[in-house]
Amino acid sequence: MLSIKNLCVQVDNKPILKNFTLDVKAGEVSAIMGPNGAGKSTLAHVIAGKDGYDVTEGTVTLNDQNVLDLEPEERSLLGIFLAFQYPMEIPGVGTMTFLRTAYNTHRAHQGKSETDALTFGKLIRQTCDDLSIPHDLLKRPINTGFSGGEKKRAEILQLALLAPTFVVMDETDSGLDIDALQSVAEGVNRLRNKDRAFLIITHYQRLLRFIVPDAVHIMSQGAIAKSGDKTLAEELEAKGYAGIMGS
Repeated sequence: MLSIKNLCVQVDNKPILKNFTLDVKAGEVSAIMGPNGAGKSTLAHVIAGKDGYDVTEGTVTLNDQNVLDLEPEERSLLGIFLAFQYPMEIPGVGTMTFLRTAYNTHRAHQGKSETDALTFGKLIRQTCDDLSIPHDLLKRPINTGFSGGEKKRAEILQLALLAPTFVVMDETDSGLDIDALQSVAEGVNRLRNKDRAFLIITHYQRLLRFIVPDAVHIMSQGAIAKSGDKTLAEELEAKGYAGIMGS
């Protein structure tokens, strides 16, 4: 699925990722944990193609296709999805319009015909029902006036609609209360399957109580310092980073 080999990334000539290597297999949920400044969000942004990062060495491939030379929209069409830590508000752009445009763009890339407004309306409402997402989110501008939980639910809706193959979740649990966290986790668990992989970036073990990972990796100073199964997150919660890795 996704393979990262010896990835080195700089920002303003400062090294952030240092020979970072990771493989995430199809159907797998991998978690990246680490202290502030470890390079977790940089990793997410580089995979998605955000500007401002200088890749000096290494490769990132999805199903053996190099993604580093692709624009962000091309990576999306290839099957990469980034759930932001702080989703952007876009006043004046209706959520329904945005979702239908994105959906039909992906269909066109796949050689499929455009879905008309009536058919799409039925599809999106059914998707909301499947994920227990209120329909009223569809009537509002994108994320405008949304609570933190509503923004994250809207991203889960986008994820379900676009059906990507590789999903990066950059600190999705930030600012969520326990009910919103459980709602988002339920949506993610519904979308897990053998053909889709997730990379979940988080500071805390609490999200991983609801989305149980297949592998947990601790990141430090731009590289993976330790890997294990779900019990590594539990050990980290109990001992802290210094207790596991030393000062």
